[in-house]
Amino acid sequence: MGMSRAGYTLPSSDWFPLYLDVLREYMNKPNWEPLRVAKDGCGFPTVSNTVNELALMFANLVARRNDDWIWEAMNRNPDLVGGFNRLDSTCLKAGDGRIVAKEGADGLLGLSVIHDDWPKGLGIVIKIAHGWNSQATWYVARAVLGVLGVDLRNPYPLHRQKAFIVPGIVPEKYSSALESIVTWDEWDPDRDRFSMDWKDYTSAMTRSDPFSNEGIGDS
Repeated sequence: MGMSRAGYTLPSSDWFPLYLDVLREYMNKPNWEPLRVAKDGCGFPTVSNTVNELALMFANLVARRNDDWIWEAMNRNPDLVGGFNRLDSTCLKAGDGRIVAKEGADGLLGLSVIHDDWPKGLGIVIKIAHGWNSQATWYVARAVLGVLGVDLRNPYPLHRQKAFIVPGIVPEKYSSALESIVTWDEWDPDRDRFSMDWKDYTSAMTRSDPFSNEGIGDS
């Protein structure tokens, strides 16, 4: 392209405007400008985006997947994307060519999904509000991909953890499918389950232990 590679990691380089042009193209926003530019952990400039902007770009990755070799390369070599047992690499393996996935900083996961219900491409971005929590992100991804017919396995049960997927996380038409997806470690959930309806605990709790069943049936 006749451009020097010297200083190509700096926002002052001739490459940076070309990078911004690609983002504008994938967002369908020709006049878009980043509000902030920072240095990513890999050394490259990174720009501020809303979650909606990121999801739109991931959707357009589906529509343009045949324009270059990136989609095919990520699916052929999933462990080079994140690493063995990393969430994005595991999503790629579960998707069997139907998904591109990439983790970001502080609980961010972007997904591009080929699906018949979304002929123009589906972009999904999961952002954990309190910051990076790999297992929390993983369980939400398992639920979201599960309703789309992609069986993402649970993470290895290093910690007992679970996620409750509230209404609105997936479109309403997928609600019944969501009920069959287990979003917790592969341990017996009854070990952490209250033995009675939580609404009844007010009348059953004792002063010494509010989570005890002592006093049930006492007059």
